[in-house]
Amino acid sequence: MGEALAVVSMTLFALTNIAVSRGHDGKSRSSGAFLSIAITFLMSGLIWSISVIRAGWPELDREAVAWFALGGFLTIFIGRVFVYASIQHLGAIKASAVKRLNPFFSVLLGVLVLGETISGPMAFGMLLILLSFAVLVRQAVYFAEEGERLADRQSLFRRMANLGYLFGPISAFAYASGYVARKYGMEILPDAAFGTMVGALSGIIFFVLASGFIGSYRDDLKRTFTVFNKWFLAAGIVSSLGQICYFAALKYIGISKIALITSMEVFVTMILSTLVFLSKEKLTIDLIVAACLGFAGTVFVILY
Repeated sequence: MGEALAVVSMTLFALTNIAVSRGHDGKSRSSGAFLSIAITFLMSGLIWSISVIRAGWPELDREAVAWFALGGFLTIFIGRVFVYASIQHLGAIKASAVKRLNPFFSVLLGVLVLGETISGPMAFGMLLILLSFAVLVRQAVYFAEEGERLADRQSLFRRMANLGYLFGPISAFAYASGYVARKYGMEILPDAAFGTMVGALSGIIFFVLASGFIGSYRDDLKRTFTVFNKWFLAAGIVSSLGQICYFAALKYIGISKIALITSMEVFVTMILSTLVFLSKEKLTIDLIVAACLGFAGTVFVILY
């Protein structure tokens, strides 16, 4: 059951990557992140309300609520906002490949926070994941954009400063940290819909507060209610379902196993983006190598 939920979650996240990339018009700073968070709150709230009507009011636990709120801040607010921004800067496929840092951070936090040990093969897998990210950075550093001459390269600093490659790792670390918090919450109160709802509410509160200081957040919040974007709406719906499925999977299997299954997201994104949605995003050798390294590294991390 947990494996099936993780597969569904992975597929929905791949569709989210494509929808966000399609919805970005290149003019606005809006990424559709707030709309996505709001939809997550509404959908999970509806599912939880139905369960309350059918089974009665559950016994809530303050500690579980606190873990869910922290998990929501890290994943639904920090993680989702930065992954949407990463998709805007890099495109769906590259951003999905950068997200392969998620299992690396999951293992790292497992050691530091949960006291887990790292075997030799597991350490090798973590190295492969880091190498996959290094390949993507290499592509950004040494190769010009499409249409530019190969010799016309930007400076090392400017390439490394590509915001997409900065936002990706931030998002990955936030997601990994949030999943640990969610796992703690689910052990106390195993209710995926309630946990998702609390997390989304936490994300909404922090997003609104941040919009008072950060222009891009304010623009995203404003355009949510003034501009209709069908792709952002679709992204919000499928990402919300993906979050709920991921949350539910935590009830049955561990974070590491989920990380392995969802590591296939980059391949699903590639297939759907290039073959089904006929994306113009260039599929380079470096990108394919990075995806394969990331997946192979995740296999080592989980299986050994």
